[in-house]
Amino acid sequence: MALGLVWLALLLAIPAAAAATRILAFGDSLTAGLGLPATQAFPARLQALLAAEGLAVEMVNAGVSGDTSADGLARLDWAMADHPDAVLVEFGANDALRGVDPKLTYANLDQILARVKASGVKAMLLGMLAPSNWGDAYRQEFDAIYRRLADKYQVPLYPFILDGVALDPRLNQPDGLHPNAAGAEIIAERLAPYVARLIRGQGMQG
Repeated sequence: MALGLVWLALLLAIPAAAAATRILAFGDSLTAGLGLPATQAFPARLQALLAAEGLAVEMVNAGVSGDTSADGLARLDWAMADHPDAVLVEFGANDALRGVDPKLTYANLDQILARVKASGVKAMLLGMLAPSNWGDAYRQEFDAIYRRLADKYQVPLYPFILDGVALDPRLNQPDGLHPNAAGAEIIAERLAPYVARLIRGQGMQG
């Protein structure tokens, strides 16, 4: 009996391992890693980089190729069923390529962020820039979406998901739109400090 109590005391004295922070990467083909093995998509690489920094993170890749912000809003409840601790919201590339009215993109992302925040889950917004072919007025209105929403909901903003990768043929697949493995690695490397701050609760604005 005494020996059993000693073992129980020792077990209770051992600190429980911290549960991994579950992060939902919620987006389109840029998140899904179109054309890449799952292990080379940026969410998987981000998890590995954060682990190397001593952060226990489980990335859930909820990217669906071809999705617009409206598609993302439509499947938000399904995606949130994974009960994440934080959500990286990455939509807009397909909206911009299709010339969707920026007001609609704003409204869809607004609803996504509102519902994520209302659930008590941390959120981070990954921005997109519009191509120039729709004209300056469209580009300016579209590009402003992300800062406006980040300010409204006081969430961290990574201004451009393809920063350092866009338009570089060495870092993109032959379509010129989707990062190759090297490009996805750069995205993960640049995102990692932002996500680390999100996990640690440091700083709200990007």
